[in-house]
Amino acid sequence: MVYVFLAEGFEEIEALTPVDILRRGGVDTVTVGIGGKNIKGSHGISVSADISDSEFKPDDKTEGIILPGGMPGTLNLEASVSVMEAVSYCADRNILIGAICAAPSILGHLGMLKGKNATAFPSFQSELDGAVLGDFVVRDGMIVTARGMGVSVEFGLKLLEVLKGKETADKVKESIQCRQTMSV
Repeated sequence: MVYVFLAEGFEEIEALTPVDILRRGGVDTVTVGIGGKNIKGSHGISVSADISDSEFKPDDKTEGIILPGGMPGTLNLEASVSVMEAVSYCADRNILIGAICAAPSILGHLGMLKGKNATAFPSFQSELDGAVLGDFVVRDGMIVTARGMGVSVEFGLKLLEVLKGKETADKVKESIQCRQTMSV
C-alpha cells in the first residue's frame, strides 16, 4: 500500500498524478487527508481523501508514502504527527518515500538528505540540508524527489518503476501517450 498525504493547500497535480499512475500500474494507493477526508488544494480544488489521518497507521503492508508540495500544504504536512510518523517508519525500514516541489524540504529538515542526491522546487533547494542537487526527478535509494508540478508524470512513473519495475512503468507511460523525453 502506498499512502499519499493531502493537507490543506496541497498542489493538486503533484498529488493526484502519481495516484493515477500508480493505480494504472497496479499499486494499491490510498489518499490520506490530514485533519479529515475533505481537503482543499492550493488552487481551490476540493478532494475527498480515501481515509483521514486518524484512520492511518503504517504497518507491514506499507510500500511507500508520497508527500506532494504546494503551499501551505507542505507546511501542514510537516506539522502533522501522522506524516512525521510515516516518514520515520519508512526511513527506518528503507521503504519508498516520494516528495515533490516544496515537500522535499521536510526530508531536508529531518536531516535525511545529507550526502544524498535530491531536488526540490528551486526556492526550496536551500532547505535540502547537505543534499547533492540534481535534475527534475531524482532517485537516491528509496527516496525519490522532484522539482514541481511540471514533472508530476515523470515523478509518478519513477515511483512506479521503483515499486513495479521499468517494464510496468514503460507500459503505463505508453498507455497514457506520454511524449516526455526525460528518462524514467
